[in-house]
Amino acid sequence: MIKKIYKSMLLSLILVNANPLLAADDYPPINVLLSSTLSTLGQAIEYPEGKAKITAAIITMKPGDKTGVHIHNAPLFVYIMEGQVSVDYGKDGIKIYKVGDSFIEAFKTEHYGENTGVSITRILTVYAGAVGTQNTVMEK
Repeated sequence: MIKKIYKSMLLSLILVNANPLLAADDYPPINVLLSSTLSTLGQAIEYPEGKAKITAAIITMKPGDKTGVHIHNAPLFVYIMEGQVSVDYGKDGIKIYKVGDSFIEAFKTEHYGENTGVSITRILTVYAGAVGTQNTVMEK
């Protein structure tokens, strides 16, 4: 009986002391890509009215591909996974984004993107939109 109690106490001590070590390794490190209240053009982030809707997509562009002129009606997180893209913001100039860059895209501002690199560009996009609101509207 004493051996059984001793074994239980020993096991309890091992588990209690091992728990912080296990906790430190069971959650992956976090690498924050971006935390911002402003778009790439310095615009304050504004969410559309309505029921929230998150949309995530990967855009793939061949060298020379262009998006066409458009606007965004919702905040848009962008992460360049591969390649590069040049975005023309009109009077606000052109910005070149390369692999590893992340930003909040301009919204309610006409702009277009072009793969000005020599290889495929892959872009992760995450829209913080709303049901019934178009995230992207192509200009005519």
